[in-house]
This record gives sequence, C-alpha cells and structure tokens, in this order.
Amino acid sequence: MLKVDRRQVTIWDTVLPPEMLELPEELARVDELLGDPRFLEPFKKVFHARWGRPSIPVVTFLRMLDLKHRHNLGYETLVREVSDSIQWRRFCHLGLSDPVPDATTLIKLVKRVGPEVIEELNRCLVGMAREKKVIRGQKLRVDSTVVESDIHYPTDASLLADGIRVVTRIARQLKALGVAVRTKVRDRTRAVKRRLYAITRVLRRRTGEAREEVRMLTGQVADIAQKVLHQVQRVVRNGRRKLARMEDRSRVRAKALLRQLESYANRLWTAVIQSDMLQGGDMRIPERMVSLFDPDARPIVKGKAGKPVEFGYKVQLEETDHGVITGYQVYRGNPPDSHLIEDGIAAHEAATGVRPKEAAADRGYYHRERERALGALGITVAIPKPGRKSAERRQWERTATFRRLQRWRAGAEARISLLKRKYGLRRSRLRGYEGTRTWVGLSVWAYNLQRISALV
Repeated sequence: MLKVDRRQVTIWDTVLPPEMLELPEELARVDELLGDPRFLEPFKKVFHARWGRPSIPVVTFLRMLDLKHRHNLGYETLVREVSDSIQWRRFCHLGLSDPVPDATTLIKLVKRVGPEVIEELNRCLVGMAREKKVIRGQKLRVDSTVVESDIHYPTDASLLADGIRVVTRIARQLKALGVAVRTKVRDRTRAVKRRLYAITRVLRRRTGEAREEVRMLTGQVADIAQKVLHQVQRVVRNGRRKLARMEDRSRVRAKALLRQLESYANRLWTAVIQSDMLQGGDMRIPERMVSLFDPDARPIVKGKAGKPVEFGYKVQLEETDHGVITGYQVYRGNPPDSHLIEDGIAAHEAATGVRPKEAAADRGYYHRERERALGALGITVAIPKPGRKSAERRQWERTATFRRLQRWRAGAEARISLLKRKYGLRRSRLRGYEGTRTWVGLSVWAYNLQRISALV
C-alpha cells in the first residue's frame, strides 16, 4: 500500500534548540527539490493506494536512497547513520521517536521498485531542471564506461567449483524436505577443493608445463561437474513426482528449490561446455558466461593498462551543459561505441524535449554514415576520425568549433570518475542486468539531485 509521508510535530520539536532542527544548506536544497509531488507519481504504478501491507513513506525512501548513494554507504551503515543523526532524521522526515526502516526493508523495496521507476525519477528530475531553465539541452557529450559486477575474478575451474557447490547444497535442502530422499547425491566439493589448491600451487611455477597441468586439472573438475549434473537430473526428475503428494507449505518451498536447482544446473552445464571448448583449443567463446550468480555479466575489453579485461556491463552516459546527466543506457556485452550515439541522442531528446544542436564524443564513436545522418538532422557532430584523414577532414578537425567541442568533451571522463569514486558507479551491488540498471539509475539520480539543487 502506498504511503506518502508520516511527518508529524512532536514534543521534541519544541524542546530542541532551533540550531539542531535546521538542515545543512546542501540537504535543505535537496529536500526542497524532492518536495515536488511529481516524484510520487512513479510509485503509484508499483503500490496500490489502499490495498496491501503499508510500505515505508515514499518521501523517507527517496531521501534514504539519496543519502546512500551520495555518501556511498551500505544499507546497514545507512540505517545506523540515520538513527544517530538528528539532521539526517529530519531530512528523511523521521521524528526522534520514529523507527528507522530496516536495511532488509530498503533492499526489498529497491528490488520491487525496479529500473523503470528509477528511470522515471531521472526523467522527472531532468524535466524539472529544464522547466527551471537550469539546463538548455543544446549541447550533448556522450561517453561509455564499464560497471563491474559484484563477482570474484572468473576462471573456468572456479566457475565449475561454484556450480558444484551450489547445486549440491540445494539438492541437500530438497532431501531435508523429504524430496528425492532415496536419490543418491554424492558430495564432491572436497575433491574439487583439492584440485583448486593444486591449480594454485602449479600456477606459481609460471612455465609452459604449468599451463598444461592447469588445463588437465580443470578438465578433471569438468568431469566431476558432469557426474554431479547427472545426479542432479535424477533429483529433479524424482522431485517433480514427489511434489504432488506433499503438503501445501512444504510443496511451495520444494517447488522454489527445484526451480533454483534447474536454473543453476543449466548454468553449470554452460560452464562445462565452455571448459570443453577451451580444452579443445577454441579461445573465442561468444557470449561467454563469467559468473553463475550474475549470468548476464560479460567480459569487456576497454583498453585500460591496469584492467585489460573488466567483468560486468557497458554503460553509456549522456551529459548536457552544466554537468547534468540527461540519460543513461546499460548494455549486455560490449557493443561497439559507434553504434550507440543515436541511442544517446534519442534518450537526451526524450528527457529534455530538445534535440541537441551540438554533440561530441571520443574517436571510438566515429562512424561515417551515422555522422552524416546526424548532420542531416542539423546536429553538429565533433568526433575525431581514427586512421588516415582527407585534407577536408583535417581542415574540419582544426576548426574552432570542433576543437571547442572536443575540449568540452574531455570533461565527460572526469564526470565518470566522480560517479565511480563518490556515487558507487564503480561496482554494482545489485546482481543481474535489471539490478545493474537499477543501481546505475540510482547513482545518476543521486548525482543529478546534488548538481541540479546547487544550480537552482
């Protein structure tokens, strides 16, 4: 059930000195901006006005999410800090005697709200900036980065080990519920651990023979995984027969566990297939899975010296004048930048209602046909062309307009660095493609709140 606010005057408002009741300047600006009723509209699609269990007030939820991403806090730390601070309590519309929402409640609400509502919040915020004439939307700079998934560094052996451990654990939970009790499920996790330790010892030698030995040990882990999967198939088959004869409460739990078991077993099969391809010498695997717990994450090469390969999702950000981010897109895998600039211009136009007159990006975005198409729309595009250039092209890239836009474009790198350092964009703590979209949207929303409130 939708609950908007619960702020009431208490005895503490009359007892405490006025200095303690005033918000700092930055929080006061954000609080005034969030007071707009348009921020409540997206939540009406998620919560019913009268039915269901009452949620925490939307105004409290929004302000707590802003504090979390503004200061890059974990949920438990956020709850603790709001509980201890009078000013943060007042900012979140919580009285001194009101309970602070629990960390698990916030996590569940974020997952329930989803990425679509966060995108609407960002569009509302950018629309307000446009109405207040804080931004004009005439200029646009586009850049892409990688948001890492919350996973460990993936290797074939570790993927197989994770899968074996998880499916064995779920099978044991099913047997504890009385499902497939007579189906034998052998615990092979100790055998896998021994081979993982052996791989660690072998890799210290860093020789050609060591690589062959690691490949052999990984093959042994893949063989163990196939044996475990054959047992899991029998558990799933016999478990489905048992479900019809179980009580209601136990059947719901068992059915959920069976779905989990099938899902992780399919991912483990994928890991086995990938390992077999590598054993056969095929080093290029399309749509390679790098985590059982975030199956949509992909290896992405961006040419960084410190991180040649990153594991997660590609994100494109669109930024207009005064450093306001008007749009963002999250992509699976690593699509070429040259195919993405039109998405950025469309998102910018949808958020601001204005088609940019000037657009700038780095040389990775260059595409001759797309540059011509955007030019036909009246957009001046400043993207350096890689490789050999004609005399006409060199003359264009030496003009004052092109150089001005390229100098302005360089600020996008600093903006991405700021978002990663202070707003949590470096690594998504929500798993999966939808979770990453939600996380990126919240980071951008918290940044835009600070930026637009300062400009207003």
